Amino acid sequence: MDWTEWLAAQPRLSAEQGLAAWYEALLAHAGNEPLALALFGGKTAASPGLAFLAGYQAALRVLWPAAPEGLGALCVTEHKSTRPRDLDCRWDGAQLSGRKDFVTAADAAQWVLVAARCEAEGEEPAIRLLELATDTPGVQVELLPPLPVMPDIGHARIHFNQCRARALAGDGWSDYVKPFRSIEDLYVLAATTAWCFGVLQKQNADETLQLRLLNLLSSVADLARQDARKPAMHYLLAAAFAQFQALQQPLAAAMAVGDSTHAALWARDQALLQFAQKARDMRLEKARQSLGLDMNQ
Repeated sequence: MDWTEWLAAQPRLSAEQGLAAWYEALLAHAGNEPLALALFGGKTAASPGLAFLAGYQAALRVLWPAAPEGLGALCVTEHKSTRPRDLDCRWDGAQLSGRKDFVTAADAAQWVLVAARCEAEGEEPAIRLLELATDTPGVQVELLPPLPVMPDIGHARIHFNQCRARALAGDGWSDYVKPFRSIEDLYVLAATTAWCFGVLQKQNADETLQLRLLNLLSSVADLARQDARKPAMHYLLAAAFAQFQALQQPLAAAMAVGDSTHAALWARDQALLQFAQKARDMRLEKARQSLGLDMNQ
């Protein structure tokens, strides 16, 4: 990614014409390279929700480099769980049937990746990751009410009724769903930090704080080259989140003396990075133990 270009003033990209049009404009501006997509998408986003969506799309492209250009979504959650044995979605080798209860931006997604069980009766749960277009016959999207956080990014339930789908190579759980948790955290953190930097840069506010945000982004850029399955990456990712958390008070203070619109958006949406905190805490504890850094010893 070209940091010189990124540091230059960037126009804001709104989603007034819809998320699909926003994303098409972002691709034209940033290209399809994941880190650039997250950083340009975050810095140019009109809201933290759009920054989140840019990071989410970047993470999907890390997970599946052959992803189409349009908006996508990963479909895992059922019954408020992502554990393999709690999933009911089934793939019989050709067709997909079932329901996914909480899918980000499903109302605008043009393609989806779906975690589905495929084991024979009586066997331990086995997961494959399937890809299909949202206009595939048998796909039905059921919109859900907006959330208090990021209300500009829709969520939906998706029903699959004997839909033709293609399985990606590898194990759906260990090769895709499990590592995506860390990949998504990293790229959403990158995009959100970029949004905060863009706000301060536009307001010409607190250069020292801007530099601290840039230092965090440089760490994130290095982490993007690491293996999301490795304990060391999980430990370093926890460090990046801790660094961002330490900036919350100065960020709130800086935004409060600038454009009240940005301050209000940040007050409303900053909890977006807390959604997966429990899972991050568990990964951090496992990383400590694996690296011999257990604080309880």
